[in-house]
Amino acid sequence: MKKRSTRYNGMFNAMVRCQLVVASLVTMMALSACSDDDERPEPTPTQNDALMILDKDKLAMIYSLRDLEGSRGRIYEMTYDVDYKLDEALNFGIDCTDRLKMFVALNLMDTIISSKKVKLSYDAGCSAFACPDKKSGHYLMGRNFDFNHIDPDTKERDMIPVIAVHTAPKGGKKSVSFVDGKFVDYKSGFYTDGNSDLSMLMALPYLLLDGINEDGFAVSVLKLDGLPTLQQKPGKKKTFTTVAMRMLLDRASTVKEAVKMLEDYNMCMDKDTASYHFFMADATGDYAIVEYTNNNLSDHPYQMETLTGHDTLRYVTNFYVSPTMADTKHGIKHSSHGKLRYDILKRELSGYNYQLTPTQAIAVLDSVAQGPEDTQLSTGFTQWSEVYNLSKRRVSMTILREWGKTFEFGIK
Repeated sequence: MKKRSTRYNGMFNAMVRCQLVVASLVTMMALSACSDDDERPEPTPTQNDALMILDKDKLAMIYSLRDLEGSRGRIYEMTYDVDYKLDEALNFGIDCTDRLKMFVALNLMDTIISSKKVKLSYDAGCSAFACPDKKSGHYLMGRNFDFNHIDPDTKERDMIPVIAVHTAPKGGKKSVSFVDGKFVDYKSGFYTDGNSDLSMLMALPYLLLDGINEDGFAVSVLKLDGLPTLQQKPGKKKTFTTVAMRMLLDRASTVKEAVKMLEDYNMCMDKDTASYHFFMADATGDYAIVEYTNNNLSDHPYQMETLTGHDTLRYVTNFYVSPTMADTKHGIKHSSHGKLRYDILKRELSGYNYQLTPTQAIAVLDSVAQGPEDTQLSTGFTQWSEVYNLSKRRVSMTILREWGKTFEFGIK
């Protein structure tokens, strides 16, 4: 394997190949940004190149990635400490993954190698809920990220790397968010495989699936069936699912502020046979589901609706909950996409009177987690599970339903 040149001198001469449990019996905990600096794992050594990056600060950031299990390649952590140019992204008219790729290439990369194709895709199954902790009075949000990555040739499941991304933008809010690395074609162990080009780590701030900021505002995205959202109101800028989520984490303190920000943009989602809704909650105890609706299923959803203020809106899966969509095949009355998980959430949360301790929240996540043997539940595969403590600005994560092992994250 060709040895990578020293990354701090900015010189590259190579052209080579480019789920949570808070339990007392847990003794093996991956350390994170909540930990003291001297307790955090050291950067993970790698000889992989980042061929499209020349800037020494970007390279230092890329090579600061930490494998939180030592060398298993399943969960990594990075502090993203260079400018990811959110204002430019919001002004770039990003309305699809191709446009996002173009933004990343033009604004975050230093050079483009013609033989290298920048890969980026996006999708999200999932379950989410919000509730107060009946013992501490803290506010919690629970979240399973469910998605199956199947290799088209072997038909086997591709195992993903989870990447926790810490950001602290100038003039914005600190946050930690979570990325499925397979959406930029990184498989488990990519960082030290001797083959994967690391340049697409520059796109991490715009690949989030959920996250929390320093004010205790958290947001997650979940998949819906049907045509993708396409808003076209005159005088409003376009934005894309993940760019909007980055904006909300960087700039919103509460659910109400987040909703107002979304109202100022035309939301565009580009997957042919899917749209998305957002589930968000904050440290004041507020929560909301944001959907883009149109009961004419032959046309794109375009009307933004904010659904909140009732306990039956504390949880969500993968169909529309808006009354506008109720009588359509993708709405709450008729869709089967996530319906069993939804019914379980309803039963469990109502059984607890919509108040959970963190341990109970874990049990609820477990009850709707998906795996290959769960034939009734499986519209996906639970990659990670989280309990967000919005009051304490912390996240406890379990990957792959390994409930006896947790990873703790917080705001630096």
